[in-house]
Amino acid sequence: MTGSPPLSGATGGVALVASGSARGTQQISNSQLGQRVDTSDEWIRTRTGIGNRCICGPDQSLADLSHQAGTQALSMAGWDADSLDLVLLATSTPDDLFGTAPKVQALLGARNAVAFDLTAACSGFLFALVTAAQFLRTGAMRRVLVIGADQLSRWVDWDDRRTCVLFGDGAGAVALEATSADRDGLVGFALRSDGARGNCLNLAQHNERQTLVDSASHQVGGYQPISMNGQEVYKFAVREVPAILKQLLEATDTAPESLDWLLLHQANQRILDAVADRFNLPHAKVLSNLAHYGNTSAATIPLMLDEAVRDGRIQPGHRIASSGFGAGLSWGAALFHWQGPS
Repeated sequence: MTGSPPLSGATGGVALVASGSARGTQQISNSQLGQRVDTSDEWIRTRTGIGNRCICGPDQSLADLSHQAGTQALSMAGWDADSLDLVLLATSTPDDLFGTAPKVQALLGARNAVAFDLTAACSGFLFALVTAAQFLRTGAMRRVLVIGADQLSRWVDWDDRRTCVLFGDGAGAVALEATSADRDGLVGFALRSDGARGNCLNLAQHNERQTLVDSASHQVGGYQPISMNGQEVYKFAVREVPAILKQLLEATDTAPESLDWLLLHQANQRILDAVADRFNLPHAKVLSNLAHYGNTSAATIPLMLDEAVRDGRIQPGHRIASSGFGAGLSWGAALFHWQGPS
């Protein structure tokens, strides 16, 4: 699916006005992981760019991370929680398989908001951002809080050095508001899915059955640890991310050199550098913090966005090209302007 405003039936635009973030309270270094599995700081850094990852503490949950990030975004925006129309939580690791967004809505005190989860793994935040924009553009809603959050630490095999070095826990939130079409901050987007290649990265159910009655049996609930074909995922990312970004930039008549920032899913520093090189962009324009947090899945883009907003790198009016990619397989891109709080 692709889209670029104005969409059919659209009546307005979308403003990205505020952000927030949260991360696990336990910091685990590469050297510490080397005490558990056969790895080293040098091995991990040279292959991924990751130096540390943040893991939820015993008193933290996915809902807690999401609540903290959402509260920060509301504070920056200057909004009361009860002014929200929608809380949209992008996550693949909910606290409750029936959904965690309603719990977050309650924690925020957003009594007037509908809340639901959206699952698209590491692409989740961008998919949620585009979904929220449709409610705002049609006039169905005025204020939306989009949260990307994942607690992958509970689904990692911490004795598998191929995957345990990669992931961390975090959340990021962005407050979106309906605005006039001439002030639309979401310039364009493109989204893709390819389930035929989905076996490269999985968090699959247990294939275990137990006897129910007589010859009938039932499947036992539960999930296996994350499994990943790292080489295939890397090849997928360095091929598809530049392609979808090129398509989006051409569709919106945007020159790569006009971008203020490239904001990609924080999975591997080599991927970030490869995409920048494809567009002849200086690496200084590529936002990166995975060295400190690892891959936090749906949280990486909004967490990095919030960090750069709060330290002053991202300023109102800056043009940002973003891409998320991961399990599904799914990938997407969005071109937007950061407006900031009014």
